[in-house]
Amino acid sequence: MFPRLVYQSFRRQRRRKLLAGIAITLGVAVATAMIAVAADIGDKINRELRTFGANIVVYPDTDTLDVEIGGVNLKPPADGAYLEEGDLPAIKGTFWRHNIVAFAPFLPVTADAWLAGHTQRVELVGTWFAHPFRYGSDNFSTGVRTTNPWWKVDGTWPADDGNDVLLGEALAARTGMHVGDTIKVGGRELKVAGILSAGPTENQQIVAPLHVAQELAGRPGAVRRVTVSALTKPEDALAHRAALAADPQKALSPELYDRWYCSPYVSSIAYQLAEAIPHSRAEQIRQVAQNEGVVLSRIKGLMLLVTLAALLASALAVSAAMATAIFERRQEVGLMKALGAGNLSVAALFFTEAGLLALIGGCVGFGIGIALAEQIGKWIFHARLAFEPVLFPVVLAVAVLVTFAGSAASIRRAMHFSPAIVLRGDA
Repeated sequence: MFPRLVYQSFRRQRRRKLLAGIAITLGVAVATAMIAVAADIGDKINRELRTFGANIVVYPDTDTLDVEIGGVNLKPPADGAYLEEGDLPAIKGTFWRHNIVAFAPFLPVTADAWLAGHTQRVELVGTWFAHPFRYGSDNFSTGVRTTNPWWKVDGTWPADDGNDVLLGEALAARTGMHVGDTIKVGGRELKVAGILSAGPTENQQIVAPLHVAQELAGRPGAVRRVTVSALTKPEDALAHRAALAADPQKALSPELYDRWYCSPYVSSIAYQLAEAIPHSRAEQIRQVAQNEGVVLSRIKGLMLLVTLAALLASALAVSAAMATAIFERRQEVGLMKALGAGNLSVAALFFTEAGLLALIGGCVGFGIGIALAEQIGKWIFHARLAFEPVLFPVVLAVAVLVTFAGSAASIRRAMHFSPAIVLRGDA
């Protein structure tokens, strides 16, 4: 009998049910799209943010502090200890190796250079441009072309095994050098392959393959520092606590340490890099890492607000439609009560009707939301988003909760209708 009542009740007031169903569908569609994007947005935004440069720097653990006055570094470039170039492939052997987008070593050398007919003191920096290597069964290529994507070259990029160099645009303008010219640095002839436009410091330097700098410095296999670009997650209280500790393994309990170590925080990845490279220290470039966390948090917060606003609007629309529908059916409710139906039976009828409406609207809204999320992925990230199967039951549960929340006040009012009053037409 009850299923028949529900069926007959659901067929009535189709216009109002259609309006309520559209409200549920739109709210669920927006919520589905936002949840789907937020669930898959972390790595994609992180990859977009990686275009702003490295977020971790690795240097020798016995290195001396930088001394800067007026923005000028007074520490001799050859001062301090060195890392071994041969140890760098171990970076791809860390726990979070797949989160390492790229890394680039640097070795600065101060030398006399013959430029535009006279000798002057310049800083030559050796690095990798697009250096290929193999670690285990994986082939990998890395260098400043990936870690420093803002570097612009007028000409061609040098080969890592050649003798061509990049000349900073400020140095080239001062000396009148052009692409194709030959310069002498430390008695070695080098060809200018391109003019580099980067930061104020790089624009005054000569950027060469790493082996050139090592030969000029007389230190084969030496590296001064390594910048690493890694995909990370925003730091929370646990990450801050570990970052402030001198030894996270001693400062944290075994459970917290395992959780921190197995999470892609910038501090945990830096910790593992220091473990992988002998006699090294690794630190996050704090301003970059913090800004990334702020951007991710704000974007996800904005998506949460949009989702809540859509669901709230849906609940209000359902509430208005149900209030009108129940008011129009007040005599029907009065008749049910006069025939012996209790408040629980009346509430069960309307909640069942609302639940069916929520399931239908939720299914349709889920399909629309998935299509909308795919379009957002193409428009913003130029990639497809991955959807978890668990999202479907979650969305249906949200649709039911929103519908019940919007209907509860009206259904509660229907439970208090007096049969005598409503059948007489006084309410």
